[in-house]
Amino acid sequence: MNTSWLDEVKWDASGLVPAIAQEAKTGKLLMQAWMNRAALVATVAEGRAVYWSRSRGKLWRKGEESGHVQQLREIRLDCDNDVILLLVEQIGGIACHTGHERCFYRRLVGERWIEVEPVIKSEKDIYGKSDV
Repeated sequence: MNTSWLDEVKWDASGLVPAIAQEAKTGKLLMQAWMNRAALVATVAEGRAVYWSRSRGKLWRKGEESGHVQQLREIRLDCDNDVILLLVEQIGGIACHTGHERCFYRRLVGERWIEVEPVIKSEKDIYGKSDV
C-alpha cells in the first residue's frame, strides 16, 4: 500500500491529528475526535469513521457499541495539513454518546453553557446503562 498520502499529514508529538466529523447532507458539525495513522488507514479501508480513543488507548470504530456508525463519504485535509475533515452519513441520526444529534449541543449564554438541542435517545436506551 502506498502511504505517501499519510506522510503529508502533520501528526502531533503523540502521533495524533484532530478529526472533525461533519454530516455530508446537512453540513452540521457532529463531533471532534482524534486519529492516528492506523485509524486513518482503517477509515479509508472500511469506509466508516475509525478514531483513536485516548482514554481507552485503542482504535474506536464509531458506533461499535451504539450502532450509530459514521459511513464515510469523503475525507479532506486542511490547508496546514493538521486537521482531518470527515464528511459522513450519520446512521441513526445520533453522533454524541449522550444521545444528542451532535456533540455541540450547548451554547454559551452570558456566562453559562445551556443545552439548546434535545436528547434524541437516552444513554440508557443506547447502551443499556446510564454511566457511560
